[in-house]
Amino acid sequence: MSNRAAIHTDKAPAAIGPYSQAIKAGNTIYLSGQIPLDPATMTLVDGGIEAQARRVFENMAAVCKAAGGSLGDMVKLNLYLTDLANFEAVNEAMKEFFDAPYPARAAIGISQLPKGSLLEAEGIMVLGD
Repeated sequence: MSNRAAIHTDKAPAAIGPYSQAIKAGNTIYLSGQIPLDPATMTLVDGGIEAQARRVFENMAAVCKAAGGSLGDMVKLNLYLTDLANFEAVNEAMKEFFDAPYPARAAIGISQLPKGSLLEAEGIMVLGD
């Protein structure tokens, strides 16, 4: 029997390709990348980087909850930004959703993301015993 299980919630956008929102392996949950899609409409949110960052973290929080945890259980976060000038705005939004000690993190500048998103985030969550 495998200790792998797919995590799914309707409170976050459905996968737009052949992948799961997250995979649980033991007490570790690997979250797929989230872009700022409204889960009800599957459209990109308006409002610039601030609104997009909030939506990304809201989506991640929903997946964490479906897996039995929260953003406070995140140990690693990877951010992908199409413009590194948005770095500080994403940091400010992150402070609304995460408390210290913050997860380990990378922020990477890339040329483009699906659906014209300005930001994508993915990460790893570890649940307690």
